[in-house]
Order: sequence, then structure tokens, then C-alpha cells
Amino acid sequence: MPGTIDRWTATLRDARRRGSLWPCALAAIAAVCAYAVSVVFHPGYFSADSLVQMRQALGEMPMEDWHPPVMALLWKILIDSTGAVSAMAALQTVALWVPLWLLATLVWKKTGSRGLSLAMLAVGLAPHVVTFTGVVWKDVHLAYALLAVCVVALLARELPATGRTRTRWALLALGVLFLAYAVLVRKNAFPAVIPVFVLLVLALWPAPGRRRWLVATGVLVAVTVGADTAVNAATDPRPTRQYAQIPLDDLVHVLTPVQVRAAADKAGADPALRDGLATAAATCQTKKIPSDAYFHCYQRDTAPDPLSPRNVDVMLEMWTQQMPKHWQSYAEYRLQLFGKLLFQTNYPFQNGTRAQPSQQPDAIVNTPSNEFLKSTLRYYVLGFVRDVPFLFQGWFWLAVSMVLALRRRWIGPYTRELRLLGASSALYILAYLPVSPESNYRYVYWPAIAGTVAVLLIVSAHVVKRRAKAAASAAADRTEAPEADEARPTESLATQPA
Repeated sequence: MPGTIDRWTATLRDARRRGSLWPCALAAIAAVCAYAVSVVFHPGYFSADSLVQMRQALGEMPMEDWHPPVMALLWKILIDSTGAVSAMAALQTVALWVPLWLLATLVWKKTGSRGLSLAMLAVGLAPHVVTFTGVVWKDVHLAYALLAVCVVALLARELPATGRTRTRWALLALGVLFLAYAVLVRKNAFPAVIPVFVLLVLALWPAPGRRRWLVATGVLVAVTVGADTAVNAATDPRPTRQYAQIPLDDLVHVLTPVQVRAAADKAGADPALRDGLATAAATCQTKKIPSDAYFHCYQRDTAPDPLSPRNVDVMLEMWTQQMPKHWQSYAEYRLQLFGKLLFQTNYPFQNGTRAQPSQQPDAIVNTPSNEFLKSTLRYYVLGFVRDVPFLFQGWFWLAVSMVLALRRRWIGPYTRELRLLGASSALYILAYLPVSPESNYRYVYWPAIAGTVAVLLIVSAHVVKRRAKAAASAAADRTEAPEADEARPTESLATQPA
């Protein structure tokens, strides 16, 4: 037994000296942090949108495509498997901390710096990241899915230059699954998905030919279309044409109530719809409500539903007839909303405020959140909102993404990855220019995560360069020292003191 213990001790000492134990330590730290975050958010923070998807997952409401059916289906599978609605928030926590652990391990292997690897792990505790970790939102699912693809790509870079064909295709399939989920869970994320897909392919094959590009693109399209078809077959969601909120906003904010009436008559709208649209325009403009007219201006209790199939067709015809005539006002209105998203980003913290107890599912009434922990998290996040507000503002992350995308060369091996991360983030933010409904921070959550990870990769590259420079300088000093000793004149015995 003493000999066995000595061998184990020697093995552990050798592993510690070589640094092979540190990834295990990082895994343990990540597990503790993930558990702590999960406890804070348990059973999850739910907005009104979250509660709708929960009811759909529980079978209390019919499925519809107002919110992504794929997310409700995933939640249903988790509830059926675990019996707990909190499984979704727990899954989100795992979906963040596993990629961060892999990134921290990669930084450790590249730099040998425990501090930098811990800094990468600490991204999950940063106020602008942890604030939504347990909030069941499609924006959170999008961000974590794209982060997972980036991690798959960075790990694929470590493969040998040739060979490992099966591993490469397996990693491509894994990355494509995450990309397909990102598209299905947030359809306006398609512009952000393209650069990440390019990042993945170039990481797997540094110089892919035309055939590989075509095959990889075909796999992405096939998986996305197949997954969409499968989800629709499994959920049979009721179509809602929710996208019509965008032309509704444009019509009631760009046109005057008189112009809305005339445009509705020209498009063949029913008198009730015409009056409802004109009233909504007057309400929005009188009360200075900048957006989201469907919920805040349109009298849905008395006027016909503007999102019914016939009324949506009428509004689209109104939009195509009127917006070209009022293009200047339309551009100004959309620029106003986009400017608000960039410079007055709101809702940096979602505390999970729910509806009245009578309107909540029993699963939530019986599993209340911890108000002490919620308050602690609120103080932490809102304190940074007060002291470091730019972390929660769209303009800052748009600026970071533009710098990442436009700089020609970055120090270290990740120039291409950094530029594509910046392109994905910038495209995602800019895609809100024509469709921005509000100015929520969750609309820039993916750029915030991508920008934070990119900055840490840049810092790691600078540390590696500085260490290499210091090592080269030390080696040069050691080389010059013997030469200097040989060149130094020696004193003769006659001149030496007695």
C-alpha cells in the first residue's frame, strides 16, 4: 500500500508540474459556478412570453408560431423527461458554462496562464452575461447556440492539418445542429448565422474547395429545413402571422390618422379595420408611444384583429402603396427606433415578474423563486448598469463588433475567427434597423457575449506575444553573456596587486 500511495503521489505531482490537472480544476470551478447560478434563477425567470411557451409545453395552450415552436417542443421534452419546468433554466445554465469551460481550457493550453483561463470562465459571472442566464427567452437560446458553434470551431482548429476526416464531419454535423436551432428559435438571426457558419467550415478545413463548401451548405440547409418540418409535424402550430406587427407599426407611426383612413379605403379594408387603424395612429401619436402599436395603441377588444389573414393582406397592401410615397418619414421613423435601441437600451435585468397567481400554471405557483437571491442578483446587475452603463447598451457592442470585423490583422492565431465573430454580431444588430420593435438589451445579448469572448481572446494573444518576446530577450542575453566574458581583457600578473 505505501508503494501504491507513493506512485499515486508521484503521478499527481508530475501531472501538476505538466499542468494537466488544471483543466480538471477549471471543470470543478465551472460546475460550482453553474450550480450557484442555477440556484439563483431556480425555477427560472419567466416573462409573459415565457409563460405562454410554458403553457404550450405543459399542454395547457395550443401550439402557435407567435413564439418559436421548437423552443416549446424542447421544453415539453424536458418536462416529460424530468417532471420539472425548471429543467429549461437549468439547461440554459449548462449550455453557457460547458462552452465557457472548453474556452477556458483552450486558453490555458495556448497561454499557460491560470489567470486568463479563469477570466474566460468568469465571463459567465459578468453582469451583462449572467443577467439573462436563467431567463427563458429565445434570445438566450440563440446566443448560447451560436456560442456553442464558435467553441466547436475553435476546437476543430486544433485538429491536425490532414486526416481525421470522420471527426471533421462529426464536428460539422454538431455545429450545423446548433446553427439550425439558432435559425428556428430566432428567425431574424439568419444574418448572424452566416458568418458563424463560415467560421465553422474554415476551422474544419483551412482551405475548403468548392465541393466542400457546397456539401457543407447543403447539409446546413437540409438540416434546417428538415428540423423545421419535423417540429411543425410534431407541434402543428397555429399560424399567427405575427410578423405583421412591423407593417402595423410603420403605418400608424409614419402616416397621420387621416392618411391611414385614406390608405385603408384604397386598399379595400373593412370600415371596422380602417377605424381601428386610424384610432391606433391617433393614440400612438398623441401619447408618443414609439412602437409596439399592436399591444399599446390598437384597441384589440373592440376593433377586428389586424393579424387575421385577410387583415394582414390588407395592411401589407397599404404598406407597399404608402411607404414608397412617404419614404423619408419611414426612414426617419426606423432610424429613430434603431437609435433608441443603440443609445437607450432598456430592460437590462428581467426579474421574472409573473402574472397574478390565478393566471400562473400550478407548476410555478408551487415552485416560487428565492426572493433574497433574486434581490442580490438585481443589486449586482443594476449596480453595473449604473456604474458601467455601456456594457448594456447597443452602441457599445456595435462598435466592438465593427472593430473586430474591420481590422485587417489581429495578434495571435484567431484573426479570421475574430473578424467573423465581429461580422456576426454587427449583422445581427444591423438587422434590427428595419424591424426593431423595442429597445430591449436582449436584442444585443449575442453581440455582448461574442464581444466579451473576443476581447479575452485578444488579451490572451497579447500575453502569449509578450511572453515569447521576453523569452527571446532572455535567450539573447544568455547567448551574449559568454561572448562578453571571452572578449573582456584579462589583467597580467605584473599588474595585479601583491
